[in-house]
Amino acid sequence: MAEKKPIVVVGSINMDLVASTARIPIEGETVTGHSFEVHPGGKGANQAVAVARLGYPVQMIGRVGNDAFGLQSKAHLETAGVDVAGVLTSDTASGVAMIVVSKTGSNVIVVVPGANGLLTPEDIDAHRDMIRAAGVVLAQLEIPMETTLHLANLCAREGIDLMLDPAPATELPPGLLAQAAWVTPNETEAAFYAGQSVGDDDTAKRLLAMGAEKVVLKLGSRGVCVVMSPESQTIVSSFAVKAIDTTAAGDCFNGAFAVGLMMGMSELESARFGTAAAAISVTRAGAQPSMPSLDEVERLLEERK
Repeated sequence: MAEKKPIVVVGSINMDLVASTARIPIEGETVTGHSFEVHPGGKGANQAVAVARLGYPVQMIGRVGNDAFGLQSKAHLETAGVDVAGVLTSDTASGVAMIVVSKTGSNVIVVVPGANGLLTPEDIDAHRDMIRAAGVVLAQLEIPMETTLHLANLCAREGIDLMLDPAPATELPPGLLAQAAWVTPNETEAAFYAGQSVGDDDTAKRLLAMGAEKVVLKLGSRGVCVVMSPESQTIVSSFAVKAIDTTAAGDCFNGAFAVGLMMGMSELESARFGTAAAAISVTRAGAQPSMPSLDEVERLLEERK
């Protein structure tokens, strides 16, 4: 069997500070929480751990600070099975995310980039060989935009598929969507980029018209919508589970979707594989600690087929 081409994840590495409470407070309101936990997170690191937990080779490119959070984040990636040769250390604080989770599993998040904001185009060039050898590259928007655009241009030149998770939603430079083989927003992000209302039926097709090659629109508890052409739009339903914490469910989907594609599954099979992984993740607390194993995903698929 040919050696597996690794998945390379370029993105953020954070420490998540998670407060759980009965409900999310409104502006100006104070509520009492019932627990507080610290978990490794960051969209990039979450996606890398999702891939590693599924038993697929994965390499991470990013930056942590020279503080305790940075040491813990890097150690957790290594323990999960992520190759951290591309994880650099900056003389600054690590990125953090402050998360409030309600009893229904919904959340609000404030991210402070820290060292993630110091990942440069030069860092990407320094790991050009790693990117060239990738089967697919995963990226998000929690590092500087110029670095993400530089990565996209490099992937396009080298013929490497880029899967772009355009989150958090922000103004994109011209041409970035067109450089990605897959664009994977949630409904809120897709509506932001398309200039439409959340829930509009043609939002994903609008992203195709804006240059995206293929789109997977993440619909939360309803699953995902896979759009590969203006004439091809398929809903892949999610799995009914009791959600405890939806943090990083989208990251889990992205990692699992990429693994499915690399394992030779079709786009729709990969989407179902990803929704199964995400369904398992929301039944557990935390971002990276919630990521399932390959055996768990295959078991759920077998039980619910």
